[in-house]
Amino acid sequence: MQKYSLTLFGMTPKKYTDSTPVEDLKCMLCEKIVEYSKSSAERQLQLSLFDTSPVKTNNGDIRIVELFAGVGGFRIGFERASSRFKTVWNNQWEPSTKRQDASIIYQHRFGSEGHCNKDISKVLASEIPDSDMLCGGFPCQDYSVATTLVNSKGIEGKKGVLWWEIQRILRDKAEKAPKYLLLENVDRLLSSPAKQRGRDFAIILASLSDLGYYVEWRIINAADYGMPQRRKRTYIVAYHQSSRIGKQLEGAISAPYEWILRKGVISSAFQCEEKGEAYNKSHSNFTIDGSLVDVTNNFGVSEKKNAKSPFCNAGVMVNRQVWSTTVEAVYDGPRITLGDILLPEEIIPNDFFINAEELEKWKYLKGGKSEKRTTKEGFEYNYSEGAMSFPDSLEKPSRTIITGEGGLSASRFKHVVVTPTGRYRRLVPVELERLNMFPDNHTQEATDTRRAFLMGNALVTGIVENIARVLLYRM
Repeated sequence: MQKYSLTLFGMTPKKYTDSTPVEDLKCMLCEKIVEYSKSSAERQLQLSLFDTSPVKTNNGDIRIVELFAGVGGFRIGFERASSRFKTVWNNQWEPSTKRQDASIIYQHRFGSEGHCNKDISKVLASEIPDSDMLCGGFPCQDYSVATTLVNSKGIEGKKGVLWWEIQRILRDKAEKAPKYLLLENVDRLLSSPAKQRGRDFAIILASLSDLGYYVEWRIINAADYGMPQRRKRTYIVAYHQSSRIGKQLEGAISAPYEWILRKGVISSAFQCEEKGEAYNKSHSNFTIDGSLVDVTNNFGVSEKKNAKSPFCNAGVMVNRQVWSTTVEAVYDGPRITLGDILLPEEIIPNDFFINAEELEKWKYLKGGKSEKRTTKEGFEYNYSEGAMSFPDSLEKPSRTIITGEGGLSASRFKHVVVTPTGRYRRLVPVELERLNMFPDNHTQEATDTRRAFLMGNALVTGIVENIARVLLYRM
Protein backbone atom coordinates (compact mmCIF):
# COMPACT_ATOMS: atom_id res chain seq x y z
CA MET A 1 0.00 0.00 0.00
CA GLN A 2 1.42 3.34 -1.02
CA LYS A 3 1.76 5.79 1.85
CA TYR A 4 1.41 9.53 1.79
CA SER A 5 2.83 11.98 4.29
CA LEU A 6 1.49 14.99 6.13
CA THR A 7 3.55 17.27 3.95
CA LEU A 8 1.43 16.31 0.94
CA PHE A 9 -1.48 18.06 2.60
CA GLY A 10 0.48 21.09 3.78
CA MET A 11 0.26 19.78 7.34
CA THR A 12 2.65 19.31 10.20
CA PRO A 13 1.83 17.01 13.11
CA LYS A 14 0.24 18.93 15.96
CA LYS A 15 -0.69 17.63 19.38
CA TYR A 16 -3.80 18.93 21.07
CA THR A 17 -3.56 21.08 24.12
CA ASP A 18 -6.29 20.67 26.73
CA SER A 19 -8.49 22.81 24.51
CA THR A 20 -8.25 24.22 21.05
CA PRO A 21 -10.21 27.43 20.35
CA VAL A 22 -12.12 27.63 17.09
CA GLU A 23 -9.69 30.33 15.92
CA ASP A 24 -6.81 27.86 16.07
CA LEU A 25 -8.50 25.09 14.12
CA LYS A 26 -7.28 26.15 10.66
CA CYS A 27 -4.04 24.28 11.22
CA MET A 28 -5.94 21.02 11.66
CA LEU A 29 -9.38 21.27 10.01
CA CYS A 30 -10.34 21.79 6.40
CA GLU A 31 -11.68 25.27 5.68
CA LYS A 32 -15.32 24.26 5.22
CA ILE A 33 -15.46 22.60 8.63
CA VAL A 34 -13.84 25.63 10.28
CA GLU A 35 -16.46 27.89 8.67
CA TYR A 36 -19.25 25.60 9.86
CA SER A 37 -17.90 25.50 13.41
CA LYS A 38 -17.66 29.29 13.61
CA SER A 39 -21.17 29.70 12.21
CA SER A 40 -22.52 27.15 14.67
CA ALA A 41 -20.88 28.96 17.59
CA GLU A 42 -22.47 32.25 16.50
CA ARG A 43 -25.91 30.65 16.28
CA GLN A 44 -25.61 29.18 19.77
CA LEU A 45 -24.87 32.62 21.22
CA GLN A 46 -28.44 33.57 20.37
CA LEU A 47 -29.73 31.23 23.07
CA SER A 48 -29.82 34.16 25.50
CA LEU A 49 -32.77 35.52 23.51
CA PHE A 50 -34.93 32.64 24.75
CA ASP A 51 -34.02 32.50 28.43
CA THR A 52 -33.93 35.60 30.61
CA SER A 53 -33.20 33.85 33.89
CA PRO A 54 -29.86 34.72 35.57
CA VAL A 55 -26.95 32.48 34.58
CA LYS A 56 -24.53 31.54 37.34
CA THR A 57 -21.14 30.34 36.21
CA ASN A 58 -18.46 28.54 38.16
CA ASN A 59 -14.77 29.26 37.87
CA GLY A 60 -13.94 25.54 37.77
CA ASP A 61 -13.75 23.36 34.70
CA ILE A 62 -16.41 20.82 33.73
CA ARG A 63 -14.79 17.45 34.31
CA ILE A 64 -15.59 14.73 31.78
CA VAL A 65 -15.15 10.96 31.82
CA GLU A 66 -15.20 9.42 28.34
CA LEU A 67 -16.06 5.73 28.04
CA PHE A 68 -15.61 3.57 24.92
CA ALA A 69 -13.59 6.54 23.73
CA GLY A 70 -12.47 5.23 20.35
CA VAL A 71 -10.17 7.88 18.90
CA GLY A 72 -11.72 10.69 20.95
CA GLY A 73 -14.77 11.93 19.04
CA PHE A 74 -16.64 13.06 22.15
CA ARG A 75 -13.53 14.78 23.50
CA ILE A 76 -12.99 16.68 20.26
CA GLY A 77 -16.60 17.85 20.24
CA PHE A 78 -16.60 18.96 23.88
CA GLU A 79 -13.23 20.66 23.89
CA ARG A 80 -13.87 22.36 20.57
CA ALA A 81 -17.02 23.84 22.12
CA SER A 82 -15.29 25.36 25.14
CA SER A 83 -12.04 25.34 27.07
CA ARG A 84 -14.09 24.74 30.23
CA PHE A 85 -14.70 21.13 29.22
CA LYS A 86 -11.79 19.00 30.43
CA THR A 87 -11.58 15.24 29.93
CA VAL A 88 -10.05 13.94 33.17
CA TRP A 89 -10.27 10.20 32.43
CA ASN A 90 -10.99 8.03 29.43
CA ASN A 91 -11.22 4.36 28.61
CA GLN A 92 -10.67 2.58 25.31
CA TRP A 93 -10.32 -1.18 25.02
CA GLU A 94 -10.89 -3.39 21.98
CA PRO A 95 -10.99 -7.05 23.01
CA SER A 96 -11.00 -8.49 19.50
CA THR A 97 -7.61 -7.13 18.41
CA LYS A 98 -4.11 -7.54 19.77
CA ARG A 99 -2.96 -4.12 18.56
CA GLN A 100 -4.97 -1.38 20.28
CA ASP A 101 -5.01 1.13 17.42
CA ALA A 102 -7.68 3.42 18.85
CA SER A 103 -5.96 3.59 22.23
CA ILE A 104 -2.59 4.29 20.62
CA ILE A 105 -4.05 7.10 18.53
CA TYR A 106 -5.93 8.55 21.50
CA GLN A 107 -2.73 8.75 23.53
CA HIS A 108 -0.79 10.27 20.63
CA ARG A 109 -3.37 13.01 20.30
CA PHE A 110 -4.26 13.73 23.91
CA GLY A 111 -1.48 12.22 26.01
CA SER A 112 -1.42 9.18 28.27
CA GLU A 113 -2.42 10.91 31.50
CA GLY A 114 -5.87 9.77 32.53
CA HIS A 115 -6.04 7.15 29.75
CA CYS A 116 -7.06 3.59 30.57
CA ASN A 117 -6.51 0.80 28.02
CA LYS A 118 -8.23 -1.94 30.00
CA ASP A 119 -11.43 -3.95 29.83
CA ILE A 120 -13.95 -1.59 31.44
CA SER A 121 -15.66 -4.51 33.21
CA LYS A 122 -12.47 -4.94 35.23
CA VAL A 123 -12.23 -1.28 36.25
CA LEU A 124 -13.72 -0.45 39.64
CA ALA A 125 -15.84 2.68 39.91
CA SER A 126 -13.50 3.84 42.66
CA GLU A 127 -10.63 3.84 40.14
CA ILE A 128 -12.44 6.39 37.97
CA PRO A 129 -12.09 10.05 39.00
CA ASP A 130 -15.22 11.92 40.04
CA SER A 131 -16.66 13.96 37.19
CA ASP A 132 -19.47 16.29 36.21
CA MET A 133 -20.22 14.56 32.92
CA LEU A 134 -19.98 11.01 31.61
CA CYS A 135 -20.09 10.44 27.86
CA GLY A 136 -19.67 7.55 25.47
CA GLY A 137 -20.97 5.70 22.46
CA PHE A 138 -21.98 2.22 23.59
CA PRO A 139 -22.93 -0.56 21.13
CA CYS A 140 -26.47 -1.75 20.51
CA GLN A 141 -26.66 -5.14 22.19
CA ASP A 142 -29.06 -7.35 24.10
CA TYR A 143 -29.85 -5.40 27.27
CA SER A 144 -32.19 -7.96 28.82
CA VAL A 145 -31.79 -9.00 32.46
CA ALA A 146 -32.54 -12.18 34.30
CA THR A 147 -32.92 -12.27 38.08
CA THR A 148 -30.19 -9.74 38.89
CA LEU A 149 -27.99 -7.24 37.10
CA VAL A 150 -25.06 -9.56 37.79
CA ASN A 151 -26.76 -12.10 35.54
CA SER A 152 -27.54 -9.54 32.85
CA LYS A 153 -27.63 -11.38 29.56
CA GLY A 154 -24.96 -10.18 27.14
CA ILE A 155 -24.12 -11.09 23.59
CA GLU A 156 -22.08 -14.23 23.08
CA GLY A 157 -18.37 -13.67 22.60
CA LYS A 158 -15.71 -11.54 24.23
CA LYS A 159 -17.74 -8.36 24.41
CA GLY A 160 -20.29 -8.15 27.17
CA VAL A 161 -23.19 -5.75 27.29
CA LEU A 162 -21.42 -2.47 27.82
CA TRP A 163 -24.55 -0.60 28.86
CA TRP A 164 -24.43 -2.41 32.20
CA GLU A 165 -20.88 -1.16 32.76
CA ILE A 166 -22.23 2.40 32.49
CA GLN A 167 -25.03 1.49 34.89
CA ARG A 168 -22.58 -0.16 37.29
CA ILE A 169 -20.28 2.85 37.38
CA LEU A 170 -23.17 5.25 38.01
CA ARG A 171 -24.60 2.97 40.71
CA ASP A 172 -21.31 2.42 42.50
CA LYS A 173 -20.38 6.10 42.35
CA ALA A 174 -23.61 6.76 44.27
CA GLU A 175 -23.76 10.38 45.46
CA LYS A 176 -20.52 11.11 43.57
CA ALA A 177 -21.97 9.99 40.23
CA PRO A 178 -21.82 12.61 37.44
CA LYS A 179 -24.83 14.92 37.22
CA TYR A 180 -24.89 14.79 33.41
CA LEU A 181 -24.64 12.09 30.75
CA LEU A 182 -24.28 12.32 26.97
CA LEU A 183 -24.56 8.98 25.20
CA GLU A 184 -24.74 7.87 21.58
CA ASN A 185 -26.09 4.75 19.92
CA VAL A 186 -27.48 3.58 16.59
CA ASP A 187 -30.95 4.73 15.54
CA ARG A 188 -32.44 1.23 15.75
CA LEU A 189 -31.93 1.29 19.54
CA LEU A 190 -35.43 2.76 19.88
CA SER A 191 -37.07 -0.18 18.13
CA SER A 192 -34.98 -3.21 19.13
CA PRO A 193 -35.34 -6.12 19.48
CA ALA A 194 -37.63 -7.16 16.63
CA LYS A 195 -39.80 -9.42 18.81
CA GLN A 196 -40.32 -6.81 21.55
CA ARG A 197 -40.18 -3.42 19.88
CA GLY A 198 -38.66 -0.75 22.15
CA ARG A 199 -37.78 -3.13 24.98
CA ASP A 200 -34.05 -2.35 24.98
CA PHE A 201 -34.53 1.40 25.17
CA ALA A 202 -37.19 0.94 27.85
CA ILE A 203 -34.65 -1.00 29.94
CA ILE A 204 -32.10 1.80 29.54
CA LEU A 205 -34.61 4.49 30.49
CA ALA A 206 -35.91 2.51 33.46
CA SER A 207 -32.42 1.83 34.79
CA LEU A 208 -31.47 5.51 34.47
CA SER A 209 -34.67 6.55 36.20
CA ASP A 210 -33.96 4.16 39.05
CA LEU A 211 -30.59 5.92 39.46
CA GLY A 212 -32.26 9.33 39.71
CA TYR A 213 -31.81 10.62 36.15
CA TYR A 214 -34.21 12.37 33.82
CA VAL A 215 -33.64 11.79 30.11
CA GLU A 216 -34.25 13.38 26.73
CA TRP A 217 -33.33 11.83 23.41
CA ARG A 218 -33.41 12.46 19.68
CA ILE A 219 -32.44 10.57 16.57
CA ILE A 220 -30.29 13.09 14.68
CA ASN A 221 -29.10 12.86 11.09
CA ALA A 222 -25.95 14.99 10.96
CA ALA A 223 -26.59 15.99 7.34
CA ASP A 224 -29.95 17.54 8.28
CA TYR A 225 -27.97 20.21 10.11
CA GLY A 226 -25.43 20.98 7.41
CA MET A 227 -22.75 18.45 8.32
CA PRO A 228 -20.96 16.51 5.57
CA GLN A 229 -22.27 12.99 6.28
CA ARG A 230 -25.70 11.39 6.37
CA ARG A 231 -25.18 9.63 9.67
CA LYS A 232 -28.28 8.98 11.77
CA ARG A 233 -27.72 8.20 15.43
CA THR A 234 -29.63 8.25 18.74
CA TYR A 235 -28.34 10.86 21.19
CA ILE A 236 -29.30 10.54 24.85
CA VAL A 237 -28.81 13.41 27.30
CA ALA A 238 -29.51 12.65 30.95
CA TYR A 239 -29.64 14.95 33.98
CA HIS A 240 -29.59 13.89 37.58
CA GLN A 241 -32.73 15.13 39.33
CA SER A 242 -30.55 17.23 41.66
CA SER A 243 -28.80 19.03 38.78
CA ARG A 244 -29.68 22.50 37.48
CA ILE A 245 -31.08 21.19 34.18
CA GLY A 246 -32.78 18.31 35.97
CA LYS A 247 -34.70 20.81 38.09
CA GLN A 248 -35.53 22.86 34.98
CA LEU A 249 -36.94 19.77 33.29
CA GLU A 250 -38.92 18.73 36.36
CA GLY A 251 -40.44 22.21 36.52
CA ALA A 252 -41.34 22.14 32.84
CA ILE A 253 -42.76 18.63 32.67
CA SER A 254 -46.35 19.89 32.79
CA ALA A 255 -45.72 20.80 29.15
CA PRO A 256 -43.40 17.95 28.03
CA TYR A 257 -43.74 18.58 24.31
CA GLU A 258 -42.59 22.17 24.77
CA TRP A 259 -39.38 20.76 26.20
CA ILE A 260 -39.00 18.27 23.36
CA LEU A 261 -39.66 20.87 20.63
CA ARG A 262 -38.29 24.14 22.02
CA LYS A 263 -37.00 24.30 25.58
CA GLY A 264 -34.85 21.19 25.89
CA VAL A 265 -31.09 20.95 25.47
CA ILE A 266 -31.30 18.96 22.24
CA SER A 267 -33.96 21.18 20.67
CA SER A 268 -31.90 24.24 21.58
CA ALA A 269 -28.88 22.74 19.82
CA PHE A 270 -30.85 21.34 16.89
CA GLN A 271 -34.12 23.08 16.10
CA CYS A 272 -37.02 20.88 15.07
CA GLU A 273 -40.74 20.78 14.53
CA GLU A 274 -43.34 18.05 14.70
CA LYS A 275 -43.48 16.19 11.45
CA GLY A 276 -46.05 17.41 8.94
CA GLU A 277 -49.25 15.40 9.12
CA ALA A 278 -48.09 13.79 12.34
CA TYR A 279 -48.55 17.05 14.25
CA ASN A 280 -50.29 16.21 17.54
CA LYS A 281 -51.13 12.75 16.14
CA SER A 282 -47.87 11.01 16.89
CA HIS A 283 -47.72 11.82 20.60
CA SER A 284 -46.88 8.77 22.68
CA ASN A 285 -47.32 8.90 26.45
CA PHE A 286 -46.90 5.93 28.78
CA THR A 287 -45.19 4.68 31.94
CA ILE A 288 -42.46 2.04 32.07
CA ASP A 289 -43.75 -0.14 34.91
CA GLY A 290 -42.17 -2.90 36.96
CA SER A 291 -38.70 -4.10 37.77
CA LEU A 292 -36.06 -4.39 35.09
CA VAL A 293 -36.87 -8.09 34.90
CA ASP A 294 -40.53 -7.20 34.31
CA VAL A 295 -39.54 -4.75 31.60
CA THR A 296 -37.37 -7.43 30.00
CA ASN A 297 -40.17 -9.97 29.96
CA ASN A 298 -43.18 -7.80 29.21
CA PHE A 299 -42.34 -4.53 27.46
CA GLY A 300 -43.22 -4.49 23.79
CA VAL A 301 -44.75 -7.96 23.78
CA SER A 302 -47.36 -8.03 21.04
CA GLU A 303 -49.22 -10.57 18.98
CA LYS A 304 -49.05 -8.26 15.96
CA LYS A 305 -46.43 -9.23 13.39
CA ASN A 306 -45.59 -5.64 12.45
CA ALA A 307 -45.86 -4.04 15.87
CA LYS A 308 -44.15 -0.65 16.19
CA SER A 309 -42.05 0.73 18.99
CA PRO A 310 -43.87 3.20 21.27
CA PHE A 311 -40.75 5.39 21.20
CA CYS A 312 -40.80 8.12 18.55
CA ASN A 313 -37.59 9.76 17.30
CA ALA A 314 -37.66 12.44 20.02
CA GLY A 315 -38.81 12.34 23.60
CA VAL A 316 -38.31 12.86 27.30
CA MET A 317 -38.58 10.68 30.41
CA VAL A 318 -39.13 11.78 34.03
CA ASN A 319 -39.67 9.24 36.81
CA ARG A 320 -40.34 6.50 34.23
CA GLN A 321 -43.08 8.58 32.62
CA VAL A 322 -42.40 8.86 28.88
CA TRP A 323 -43.52 11.45 26.35
CA SER A 324 -42.37 11.23 22.74
CA THR A 325 -43.25 12.49 19.29
CA THR A 326 -41.98 12.44 15.71
CA VAL A 327 -39.98 15.50 14.68
CA GLU A 328 -38.05 16.72 11.67
CA ALA A 329 -35.12 19.10 11.39
CA VAL A 330 -35.46 22.87 11.01
CA TYR A 331 -32.21 24.30 9.64
CA ASP A 332 -31.17 27.08 7.27
CA GLY A 333 -27.44 27.41 8.05
CA PRO A 334 -24.34 26.52 6.01
CA ARG A 335 -24.04 23.05 4.52
CA ILE A 336 -20.98 20.95 3.73
CA THR A 337 -21.10 18.49 0.83
CA LEU A 338 -18.89 15.54 -0.05
CA GLY A 339 -17.28 17.65 -2.76
CA ASP A 340 -16.30 20.30 -0.22
CA ILE A 341 -14.03 17.97 1.73
CA LEU A 342 -12.16 16.23 -1.10
CA LEU A 343 -8.41 16.54 -1.49
CA PRO A 344 -6.79 17.64 -4.79
CA GLU A 345 -6.56 14.83 -7.32
CA GLU A 346 -2.82 15.25 -7.82
CA ILE A 347 -1.95 14.22 -4.25
CA ILE A 348 -4.13 11.10 -4.10
CA PRO A 349 -2.01 7.89 -3.92
CA ASN A 350 -2.32 5.58 -6.94
CA ASP A 351 -3.75 2.73 -4.86
CA PHE A 352 -6.96 4.68 -4.36
CA PHE A 353 -7.73 4.94 -8.08
CA ILE A 354 -9.84 2.24 -9.75
CA ASN A 355 -8.56 0.85 -13.03
CA ALA A 356 -10.77 0.01 -16.00
CA GLU A 357 -10.86 -3.73 -15.26
CA GLU A 358 -11.87 -3.27 -11.63
CA LEU A 359 -14.38 -0.57 -12.53
CA GLU A 360 -16.73 -3.15 -14.07
CA LYS A 361 -16.84 -5.03 -10.76
CA TRP A 362 -17.74 -1.82 -8.95
CA LYS A 363 -20.49 -1.02 -11.46
CA TYR A 364 -21.97 -4.50 -11.04
CA LEU A 365 -21.98 -4.33 -7.25
CA LYS A 366 -23.44 -0.82 -7.20
CA GLY A 367 -26.07 -1.60 -9.83
CA GLY A 368 -29.59 -2.94 -9.49
CA LYS A 369 -30.06 -6.72 -9.73
CA SER A 370 -32.76 -9.29 -10.24
CA GLU A 371 -31.18 -12.68 -10.69
CA LYS A 372 -31.19 -16.28 -9.60
CA ARG A 373 -28.57 -17.37 -7.09
CA THR A 374 -27.65 -20.72 -5.58
CA THR A 375 -26.65 -21.47 -2.00
CA LYS A 376 -23.76 -23.75 -1.06
CA GLU A 377 -26.33 -26.47 -0.42
CA GLY A 378 -27.61 -26.16 -3.99
CA PHE A 379 -30.84 -24.29 -3.19
CA GLU A 380 -31.79 -21.82 -5.90
CA TYR A 381 -33.47 -18.53 -5.00
CA ASN A 382 -34.38 -15.18 -6.53
CA TYR A 383 -32.21 -12.23 -5.47
CA SER A 384 -32.96 -8.58 -6.13
CA GLU A 385 -31.69 -5.21 -4.92
CA GLY A 386 -31.96 -1.64 -6.12
CA ALA A 387 -29.21 0.41 -7.70
CA MET A 388 -27.01 2.70 -5.64
CA SER A 389 -25.72 6.06 -6.77
CA PHE A 390 -22.48 5.55 -8.67
CA PRO A 391 -20.32 7.51 -8.46
CA ASP A 392 -21.32 9.28 -5.24
CA SER A 393 -22.70 12.77 -5.72
CA LEU A 394 -20.33 15.61 -4.83
CA GLU A 395 -23.24 18.01 -4.41
CA LYS A 396 -24.73 16.24 -1.39
CA PRO A 397 -23.51 15.05 2.01
CA SER A 398 -21.88 11.62 1.84
CA ARG A 399 -23.62 8.39 2.68
CA THR A 400 -22.91 6.85 6.08
CA ILE A 401 -19.30 5.71 6.48
CA ILE A 402 -19.10 2.00 7.33
CA THR A 403 -16.30 0.10 9.06
CA GLY A 404 -15.51 -1.74 5.81
CA GLU A 405 -14.79 1.48 3.91
CA GLY A 406 -11.09 0.68 3.57
CA GLY A 407 -9.27 -1.80 1.35
CA LEU A 408 -8.78 -2.27 -2.38
CA SER A 409 -11.61 -4.71 -3.09
CA ALA A 410 -14.76 -3.62 -4.90
CA SER A 411 -17.78 -3.10 -2.64
CA ARG A 412 -21.38 -2.02 -2.92
CA PHE A 413 -21.08 0.17 0.16
CA LYS A 414 -17.75 1.97 -0.17
CA HIS A 415 -17.71 5.52 -1.49
CA VAL A 416 -16.43 6.20 -5.00
CA VAL A 417 -16.00 9.66 -6.52
CA VAL A 418 -14.99 10.90 -9.97
CA THR A 419 -12.10 13.35 -10.21
CA PRO A 420 -12.06 16.45 -12.46
CA THR A 421 -10.11 14.42 -15.06
CA GLY A 422 -12.71 11.63 -15.06
CA ARG A 423 -10.89 9.03 -12.95
CA TYR A 424 -12.77 6.94 -10.39
CA ARG A 425 -11.32 6.61 -6.90
CA ARG A 426 -12.03 5.62 -3.33
CA LEU A 427 -11.90 8.08 -0.44
CA VAL A 428 -8.59 8.45 1.40
CA PRO A 429 -8.43 8.37 5.23
CA VAL A 430 -8.18 12.15 5.59
CA GLU A 431 -11.45 12.56 3.68
CA LEU A 432 -13.15 10.01 5.92
CA GLU A 433 -11.91 11.97 8.94
CA ARG A 434 -13.36 15.15 7.47
CA LEU A 435 -16.75 13.48 6.97
CA ASN A 436 -16.82 12.93 10.74
CA MET A 437 -15.47 16.48 11.29
CA PHE A 438 -12.22 15.22 12.82
CA PRO A 439 -8.93 17.07 12.38
CA ASP A 440 -6.91 16.01 9.33
CA ASN A 441 -4.63 13.03 9.91
CA HIS A 442 -6.11 12.39 13.34
CA THR A 443 -5.70 8.62 12.83
CA GLN A 444 -2.39 8.65 10.99
CA GLU A 445 -0.69 6.11 13.30
CA ALA A 446 -2.80 3.25 11.88
CA THR A 447 -2.88 1.58 8.45
CA ASP A 448 -5.25 2.98 5.83
CA THR A 449 -7.66 0.07 6.29
CA ARG A 450 -7.72 0.50 10.06
CA ARG A 451 -8.14 4.23 9.72
CA ALA A 452 -11.26 3.63 7.65
CA PHE A 453 -12.51 1.13 10.25
CA LEU A 454 -11.99 3.64 13.06
CA MET A 455 -13.93 6.33 11.20
CA GLY A 456 -16.71 3.85 10.48
CA ASN A 457 -17.05 3.43 14.24
CA ALA A 458 -16.78 7.13 15.07
CA LEU A 459 -19.43 9.81 15.44
CA VAL A 460 -19.80 13.18 13.73
CA THR A 461 -18.07 15.47 16.21
CA GLY A 462 -20.15 18.48 15.20
CA ILE A 463 -23.19 16.92 16.91
CA VAL A 464 -21.38 16.74 20.25
CA GLU A 465 -19.97 20.24 19.75
CA ASN A 466 -23.41 21.80 19.33
CA ILE A 467 -24.95 19.94 22.28
CA ALA A 468 -21.92 20.82 24.42
CA ARG A 469 -22.39 24.55 23.80
CA VAL A 470 -25.97 24.37 25.05
CA LEU A 471 -24.97 22.31 28.05
CA LEU A 472 -22.31 24.85 28.91
CA TYR A 473 -24.93 27.60 28.89
CA ARG A 474 -27.50 25.62 30.89
CA MET A 475 -25.44 23.65 33.42
